[in-house]
Amino acid sequence: MAKGTIYVVTAPSGAGKTTLVAALLAADQQIQLSISYTSRPARSGEVEGKDYYFVDRAKFESMIASGDFLEWAEVYGNYYGTSRAWIESVIENGRDILLEIDWQGAQQVTKLFPESVGIFVLPPSIATLEQRLRARGKDTEEVIQQRMSKAREEMGHVSEAQYVIINEHIDDAVRDIISVVRAERLRGERQAIRHAALVEALKA
Repeated sequence: MAKGTIYVVTAPSGAGKTTLVAALLAADQQIQLSISYTSRPARSGEVEGKDYYFVDRAKFESMIASGDFLEWAEVYGNYYGTSRAWIESVIENGRDILLEIDWQGAQQVTKLFPESVGIFVLPPSIATLEQRLRARGKDTEEVIQQRMSKAREEMGHVSEAQYVIINEHIDDAVRDIISVVRAERLRGERQAIRHAALVEALKA
């Protein structure tokens, strides 16, 4: 059985990553979203085991010390991390996994799983990114400026991904991310494992 593929989606805040990921998951039942652990409190409407696994800071740091995470990072004072054992179990069973993480986490995943596939989502311009952040209407001016500064740093790592999607028109961007996953599944080495019996029969 062919192992599943790890897809790592990275983007600055406001680029539309969450919308793209939701559209991909709705269109493709063979891929599932990795659920991260976090030390931050649950927000209104968030569900344990669906949005995140919520643990306190001490528990998270204990998990770091035990080597439980495939990747982890501290963002705006809160920890976020991905369970290594769970990811390994899922891909060994042939399922594809999608991770929504920052560039630091993406580097950690790539180091442990060089065959993982990086997808970087960019806004069409800096002005558009700032406009989208302001349109949310939930951040203070200070937070918006912090996010813009962090976005510029994050976008400096765009060359580390195998695929880059410019999210100017959401329908086009959705088609792009679905196409990336389908193309990766059609790679010769993966098809050779997945359809080994057929390939052998056709050669006979």
